[in-house]
Amino acid sequence: MDSSPQLRPLVQAMADQDPTKLPTPSSCIADFCLVPIGTPTASVSKEVASVQRLLKRSGIQYSMHSAGTTIEGTWEDCMRIIGQCHTMLHANGVVRIQSDIRVGSRTDKKQTSDDKVAAVNKLLAEDR
Repeated sequence: MDSSPQLRPLVQAMADQDPTKLPTPSSCIADFCLVPIGTPTASVSKEVASVQRLLKRSGIQYSMHSAGTTIEGTWEDCMRIIGQCHTMLHANGVVRIQSDIRVGSRTDKKQTSDDKVAAVNKLLAEDR
């Protein structure tokens, strides 16, 4: 949602009248880590690979890293795909899953996870 001053009164009125009708941000970057609990071994690489395959088939923009996965899309798409990852792992026999999710959104500009990394790398390159 745009953060323009004209929209602020409208959004506040919506929040005051019926907060369930507030829209979600139009885009976000979500970083999540699903932690299967009670698997036969300490390794969860099989479960991580299953999640990565699902993300690839979904068409959502994603990037795996050593402690989770970053996805980019609409708020609804990101939350839905995380939920689908839970459902898939449950269907594969994982009885309990604990997830850490960090979500960022901004209204002043469009920014991808690659853009964020590039901004820091640019500053680091100036150190040389």
